[in-house]
Amino acid sequence: MTASTVKSARRVIEIMEYFDRVRRPLSLKEICDHLSYPVSSGATLLKSLVLLGYLEYDRRSRTYLPTMRIAVLGSWVPATLFGEIDMLPMMENLRNRTGETVILGTQSDLFAQYVHVVHSTEPLHYTPSPGIVRPLARSGVGQLLLSALPDADIDLLVRRINIADDQPANRIVLAEVMREVSAIRRQGYAYTRNLVTGGVGLVAILLPVAPFGRRFAIGLGGPVARLDARLEDHVKTLRAAAQTLA
Repeated sequence: MTASTVKSARRVIEIMEYFDRVRRPLSLKEICDHLSYPVSSGATLLKSLVLLGYLEYDRRSRTYLPTMRIAVLGSWVPATLFGEIDMLPMMENLRNRTGETVILGTQSDLFAQYVHVVHSTEPLHYTPSPGIVRPLARSGVGQLLLSALPDADIDLLVRRINIADDQPANRIVLAEVMREVSAIRRQGYAYTRNLVTGGVGLVAILLPVAPFGRRFAIGLGGPVARLDARLEDHVKTLRAAAQTLA
């Protein structure tokens, strides 16, 4: 596998994620300017996606738009993982009830990944991007996901994390991780303040085990002061939402 092949694969995903954010037709210039692609390689990639049936091209406006093939491609995933519950409307309902940004996260090897985000409409709010990853042992969602694992598995993951990062200053101490994990297990939720981003907090709970053994966490992110003031209510709201998946 060449570096150019890997770059092309990444760019396809970046283009689709950009369409998902703006939700309108885009020109070649807009795409290349926003994603910092050379126009020549951007044009070649977009033409390939048109030929494969994943994008359509409008000659009059000179813009591209994803086809229904994109929508159908992953349409089976939510139903397979969450049954009859439509996760995205549920997350929007949580956002509307709490006023905070709603995050759906899962483990991705040595990281916690935000697989979907519904942003708050408050003027001051947390704005993470879908797909962003956080350190598994040093983030609220990551520590919450670790709390669902046997201690031996956590030990192994911490060893792998330390091997992967050769900076001594970043070394993770297992005993410290286990203290956080034990607290999460006792209280049934994770609540972190200023852990990854200054001034931002996150309260999250585990969702019931999904098919294929997948574990997801759902949480609310926002200014620490706002979360502190409504922490108990937010935990109750998250638990009620999780019960709909049980």
